Amino acid sequence: MEARKYLKLNDINAYKTAFHLSNYVWNVVSTWDNLARATIGKQFINATDSISANIAEGFGRHFKKDKINFYRISRGSVIECLDWNEKSKMRRLVTKEQYDYIFCELQKLPQSINLLIKYTRDKLRE
Repeated sequence: MEARKYLKLNDINAYKTAFHLSNYVWNVVSTWDNLARATIGKQFINATDSISANIAEGFGRHFKKDKINFYRISRGSVIECLDWNEKSKMRRLVTKEQYDYIFCELQKLPQSINLLIKYTRDKLRE
């Protein structure tokens, strides 16, 4: 009898990408002055943390609808982060390299989260 392999949170690409991105944004924001950290910084950190946190919370839920709901919230946080990244660029808080890296990672996430939603829909029973 073959042992069954169960999906783990760290097997999910969207989670891994979001988790690493949130730590990257934390490190960037931690270098800003007090005004920037207190205004844009806190919200940028919260939004990026929210991406991986909602994927994790959805992963831990039992029912398919609950899982998908949290994954959708995570996808909304990606869009919010795009806004904070743009504001950070316009206000010269991030370098071009930091902006580009954050933007590139954020661009990967909607498709990755959509694949997670599709997998959840297709593979899980109610």
